[in-house]
Amino acid sequence: MSPRKPNNESSIYLGDDGWWHGRVTMGVLPDGSPDRRHRMARTEPAVRRKVRELEKLRDEGRATKAGRKPTVGRWMETYLTDIASLKLKPRSLDDYWSKTRNDIIPGVGRHRIDKLQPEHLEQMYRAMLDAGRAPSHVVKVHRILSRALKIAHRRRMIGENVATLVDPPSIDETEANPFTQEEATAFLEAAAKRPTFMRWIVGVGMGFRQGETLGLRWTYVDLQAELFHPQWQLQRLTWRHGCADPHACGARLHRFEPCPPGCTTHKGYKRGCPKPCTAKCVKHASICPNRKGGGLVFTRPKTKKSTNPVPIPAAFIPYLLAHKAQQEELREAAGELWQEHEAVFTRPDGRPIDPRDDWEEFKELLVEAGIDDRRLYDGSRHTAGTILNELGVDMPTIMEILRHTQISQTRRYVKGRSHLSKDAMRRMGETFMPPVSVILSRTGSNPTAAPAESAPTETRTETGDTRAARARRRRRIR
Repeated sequence: MSPRKPNNESSIYLGDDGWWHGRVTMGVLPDGSPDRRHRMARTEPAVRRKVRELEKLRDEGRATKAGRKPTVGRWMETYLTDIASLKLKPRSLDDYWSKTRNDIIPGVGRHRIDKLQPEHLEQMYRAMLDAGRAPSHVVKVHRILSRALKIAHRRRMIGENVATLVDPPSIDETEANPFTQEEATAFLEAAAKRPTFMRWIVGVGMGFRQGETLGLRWTYVDLQAELFHPQWQLQRLTWRHGCADPHACGARLHRFEPCPPGCTTHKGYKRGCPKPCTAKCVKHASICPNRKGGGLVFTRPKTKKSTNPVPIPAAFIPYLLAHKAQQEELREAAGELWQEHEAVFTRPDGRPIDPRDDWEEFKELLVEAGIDDRRLYDGSRHTAGTILNELGVDMPTIMEILRHTQISQTRRYVKGRSHLSKDAMRRMGETFMPPVSVILSRTGSNPTAAPAESAPTETRTETGDTRAARARRRRRIR
């Protein structure tokens, strides 16, 4: 009988170094050579156990691919550059890159992707919370990392997605704070003094998102059919380098030391001094001569539902016509300086309104109207949904107007009012309670009259014996 082992059978032997070694044939490498993997242990039973585990992964088709695995940082860069960029919207991709650079790579970027453990993620999340990050921010980081590891697991680069073994922090849903009808009226009265009045009418009265409102174009406004077609949205995207060496391109803006106390260079920055650059900083793409993909850009909405037409209230039509005529006058006054973008809401030179300027104007209008501070979303989209509900519009109709894909999402946008709850319970009581005359005929009393005063009564449950007497009686029984 031949001493040669059958094909694909593992071999176990004691080496000259005193260790037991096991070699398992897993398949074929990309170059055609056999994929033989090595395991070692101090004892024969231990190495046999490792060999059986590897053989099981091979037989079940769950074994990872051969070769040295990349670090988490390297894999995240590959995932965002080659995989996520094919599916994500530009704004979402910018957010993924930001959280990867600022949180994931500094936290766990140096770990090899196949050596990453759940406790590594838990320690990173704990450090982020201790540094003042909001739980919602940590949950977003967790989801981005989990998605990247899911792709790596699907491609058999790792045996398990460790992010699924970690519970991210719990987050409390931000409570909506929409305008009341009185506040909405006061806000629009303050906005009526500005040229951007119609922008706020559309935002508050129709529940459009900021990007959808600023991205409206006259081509997609049908005044005869009284319909808005929100096919585009305006967004500010982050510039990307188009050169071969991003680090050298932004050299003149690199700053590796933190700003001194009382820094005057960044005194106009609303978020304070920027963080120092990293040793291999590739930011500052705004000064790149070949920069691409940034600035104010018209982009498509995120979902197909968001492009559904929205009816324009008939009362808005005369104001929209007046707004269009006023814009024609601005175009003639600007002459050659006018930049045509077909936008409904523009600056004096025809350019779309910058979302940052729009946000600052919203805050100014809150002060002028005497309304406490709140989010732009609360003052527009949440307000429209809540007031529609107060006017008696059913939830499916509100969902169509706000263009949500699920009615559960619409319910989060609609906030109940206490005066409506009180009125509803009053009507509930009137429905179920019999008339007062029926109660009087049965009881002979007036339920609305004050009750007559009577002598106080007391109910006793204890016996008349003293505690000492009860103790003597127990001793006699014993």
